[in-house]
Amino acid sequence: MSSTLRRPRHPRRALLGALAVLAVTTTTACGPLDTAGAAGGPAAPVATASAAADDLADPDDESLAADDAAALPAPDAAPVGDTAAVLAQAQGQTALVALGLLPVKGRAPKTGYDRDLFAYREVDLDGNGCDARNDILRRDLTGVTLKPGTQECVVLTGTLADPYSGTSIPFTRGSATSADVQIDHVVALSDAWQKGAQQLDASARQRLGNDPLNLLAVSGPLNSQKGDGDAATWLPPHKAYRCAYVARQVAVKFTYGLWVTAAERDAIAGILASCPGEPLPAGSALPPAQAAPAPAPAPTAPEAGAPANPGNSKDCRDFATWADAQAWYSTYLPLYGDVAELDGNDDGVACESLPGAP
Repeated sequence: MSSTLRRPRHPRRALLGALAVLAVTTTTACGPLDTAGAAGGPAAPVATASAAADDLADPDDESLAADDAAALPAPDAAPVGDTAAVLAQAQGQTALVALGLLPVKGRAPKTGYDRDLFAYREVDLDGNGCDARNDILRRDLTGVTLKPGTQECVVLTGTLADPYSGTSIPFTRGSATSADVQIDHVVALSDAWQKGAQQLDASARQRLGNDPLNLLAVSGPLNSQKGDGDAATWLPPHKAYRCAYVARQVAVKFTYGLWVTAAERDAIAGILASCPGEPLPAGSALPPAQAAPAPAPAPTAPEAGAPANPGNSKDCRDFATWADAQAWYSTYLPLYGDVAELDGNDDGVACESLPGAP
């Protein structure tokens, strides 16, 4: 037997100390995450959470740290680069490969969005009797102490090495302190809704809302500053973590069949350009392995008596006809390559603008 915990949402700081526990006895089954159907998202059975969850108002409510977030400086934006060139270098089963496979579309309307549709903290995917927040606190904090009588679920204290700020944050459970450490949906639920999650069935959405792949313990104020932003509008100020951060966003979107906007894809590519081998995190669906681009063939070594390398000594204006240019090009190409860069599109035909060109 397990029990269902439904947690009402508390958008105001004044309600932080209110009790919000409602335990209803029920029977359920738990199944593994099925990542086979990327287009429709994982849709395996959803398990219910036990009553061992936190008895505080929701400390992951972004409004709880909004005042502190307003005082933070805005993080730097992602570097702007050549997205096509970055994606062309993708190989293996990396985040960069998965990024290249994500559909690129505009945001869908937010119509119908409700955070409760994702049932955060209301399902127990691993069947251990603990809710998602406490599972992630135990995973991400060190020096954890647990509340007696909660099936070793509820975290009382610990220390977070915050990935978003690069600082150490002490955690103490309590009405005035729990919100110092919040659990971030790395792909914000609102962002997910506008980029494909509204097309998922209820089971898949609930898995997305509680999947450890999409959850991180982080600084409360930074979580509030991020809001529902994607990589085009918000990145962690701790730059050493940005590669892992965008890789996790790509992993979630690839696993659940979500899409990215063009600006979001460009921002992620701009980050991954500095770490093209960044792996997808554990728990992600994996893309088909992509082979490395084939290297350009090396020019044939010149034989004795062959003409010397002319270098970049010609351009197409030096030839009266295409036939003259092609003959010169064909003479030196096998020995030195296209040293004069007469074949601009690498199709084996030089100076295609000249009279007589095919």
